[in-house]
Amino acid sequence: MPEMNRRTVLTLGAALGLGGVATSGGAAWSWSPSGSVAGAARTALGGGSTVDPQWVWDDDIDRIMANVITSGQVPAVNHAMRNWTYNSQAVPIGLPAELRSFLQANTKLPEWADKWKLRRAADFNRRKDTYLFLIYGIGGGIMSTVIPREARSVYWSKGGADMQDRAAKTFSFGYDLSDIDAFEWTGEFLVTSNRTRMVHAAVRHLLPQSPHWQASGHDEQIPISNHDILVTFHSTGTYAHKKLKDWGVPMSTADQDAFLHSWQVALHMLGVRDEYIPATWDAAHAQADQILTPKLQWTPEGQELAEVLLGLTAQVDLGVTRGFLNEFVRYQLGNEVGDWLGLERDPASEVIIREGWPLYIRFRESIIPIAPASFYMFDQFVRALAMVFLNKGQSLTTTKITVPDINRPS
Repeated sequence: MPEMNRRTVLTLGAALGLGGVATSGGAAWSWSPSGSVAGAARTALGGGSTVDPQWVWDDDIDRIMANVITSGQVPAVNHAMRNWTYNSQAVPIGLPAELRSFLQANTKLPEWADKWKLRRAADFNRRKDTYLFLIYGIGGGIMSTVIPREARSVYWSKGGADMQDRAAKTFSFGYDLSDIDAFEWTGEFLVTSNRTRMVHAAVRHLLPQSPHWQASGHDEQIPISNHDILVTFHSTGTYAHKKLKDWGVPMSTADQDAFLHSWQVALHMLGVRDEYIPATWDAAHAQADQILTPKLQWTPEGQELAEVLLGLTAQVDLGVTRGFLNEFVRYQLGNEVGDWLGLERDPASEVIIREGWPLYIRFRESIIPIAPASFYMFDQFVRALAMVFLNKGQSLTTTKITVPDINRPS
């Protein structure tokens, strides 16, 4: 069987008339680049694209990482990067020359980044971290298990065999993005995002070689396209924005704009083209309606991943029962997702959450003067949940994102 590469996929797509259609057989890509950070002016000058991001990957780093893997250099690369942590640090000298050159060119902010907005976003994350831990950890984390492409890619890659480590590394990305000095010289996100970009490139090389992934019923030949990264953004950043608004958490327009801007920069740092990155929250939600919401679905891989993630969480003393945890998943993601995953119902917890969580938020935000009876339980639950992701039993600083050289061990 001939090797399946980008040229093969694109040629096949063109032959079948799929240039603007996702491989899942969904509706044609219709999101306009005029709603992106590239902007209407650039689009009018031909700088935008109407090509479905499903057909766009990250060609330069993909080629470089394929060479790193096939030449057996992954252990040396991970060793060279072992102390590469802070934005202020130079790219390690022990890396292959082509990889080092790529990282030197890309471990920096895009020209359009606004440092004042990024600093405001950092302060916003600090002020709203109570809710964001819960939204990212329980909501977005479990939602990822009902995004078929993501669930299958995670499950059959090396990280799927150790979900505690995989979850910690995933959270380190979100933690470094949300940190108060994420984009400052003392922060870590510029390094973390490039480490993640390297991992994505490695997985794009490795997964198509996995017979298990090939047989899993996926609908793509090369994983983690620009489309897939955007879907993940919508299951985290866009989803967080929606839940904060649904829950009535006060947010100024400036705070919302800054929060979006941090995600815009993050997407750029992950190799997503600017013409696909939404310029406003309205544009982001419209894009999510097209590429995230219709794609949610049960898979056997996602089912197992959800059980592992909820099991890891339940191992920690959260001060609540597993039934309470199940009901909080349902509260955030809806009963359809809860039913897909077979989450057992807990009627008493369902009532406590439905009635108590809105009051908890209103008290925390000084909207009501008296703490509800359930305040302490919710407060302990959120704090304990945060520690699951911040510690996993050890300091987060020891959780390094490393390049894989194999798929999930059989």
